[in-house]
Amino acid sequence: MSLTLLSAPDVIARYDTFDTLVDARSESEYSLDHLPGALNWPTLHDEERKTIGTLYKQVNAFEAKKRGAALAARNIAGHIEQHMLEKPKDWAPLAYCWRGGKRSGSLALVLDQIGFRVSLIEGGYKAFRAAMLEDLAARAQGLNFQVVCGTTGSGKTRLLQTLAQIGAQVLDLEELAKHRSSVLGAIPGVPQPSQKRFDTLVWEKIRTLDPARTVYVESESKKVGNVAIHPVLVNAMRTSPCVLIDLSLEERVKLLLEDYAFFVEHPPQFCLRLDALTAQRGKAVIEEWKKSVMRGDLAGVVRALLADHYDPVYLQSMQRNFQGFSTARTFLLPDRHAHAMQTVARAIKGDHETPGAA
Repeated sequence: MSLTLLSAPDVIARYDTFDTLVDARSESEYSLDHLPGALNWPTLHDEERKTIGTLYKQVNAFEAKKRGAALAARNIAGHIEQHMLEKPKDWAPLAYCWRGGKRSGSLALVLDQIGFRVSLIEGGYKAFRAAMLEDLAARAQGLNFQVVCGTTGSGKTRLLQTLAQIGAQVLDLEELAKHRSSVLGAIPGVPQPSQKRFDTLVWEKIRTLDPARTVYVESESKKVGNVAIHPVLVNAMRTSPCVLIDLSLEERVKLLLEDYAFFVEHPPQFCLRLDALTAQRGKAVIEEWKKSVMRGDLAGVVRALLADHYDPVYLQSMQRNFQGFSTARTFLLPDRHAHAMQTVARAIKGDHETPGAA
């Protein structure tokens, strides 16, 4: 027998040593979240799980197990024929299901009998997630963050992207969350990941970062859209040094109209989003803004949003939540264009990177 049962912390410590990561859960479970790089080879598909569950409740466990075994055997045979016939004898996969039970165990047993060196996660995905969150917290505490602050539309995301392009380490939480972190920040046509998926994506990124080098991150709140940032990571960010970028109001308006081009092209959608601010700004103000949008004065509405809503809220939040904000060095951006971003990114990186860093 070459079947090995590994604890979730052991799997994390050896994560890059497995030839293939196999998620034996159903398609919907895999879609909600899965281990980074894992392939989905369901032992039972979604509809099959429902069928077996119904049989279990309405008939009895024995009949459900017989039917489930037949379905599992058929699916495992299909995976062998489709994915494993060309695998060498020393192929060493890691398999898991929800709690390390029958689905991954059935698959692993067959692969073990073939002669492959199979490992199973003790406790399955559920145990892995708990260990992963602990590892995420530990790694976050050991990182050297520089928090990029700036009022809405000042180009923080563009600056992070430019920092990454010139070789700096960047943790772009908005990219991972698929959200621009504001009331208007949902990206049309792009759903946010589940909370579990977001946590895994953050861990996957953090584990690649070098703790000896600076990591640049944007000054996020505790949530990015509908997903929450791990509280230990939030605390690590809020107790780190900050840099402040400054861009003129008119350039910020132009930048936002570029970055939120969907609203420029679909004014009624912009109006629908403005409704979310009714509680803060009042119905009369929102109605006037919506009328301006429909007249084509999107720039005027964006300007008012910045001056009357976003800027006061942002400044209060930064002063209250980020310890390094009051002593942050300010970098002036002459405009929103790529050359200006590159100049400031190089200046910031030069200030904070350790000697010899990329």
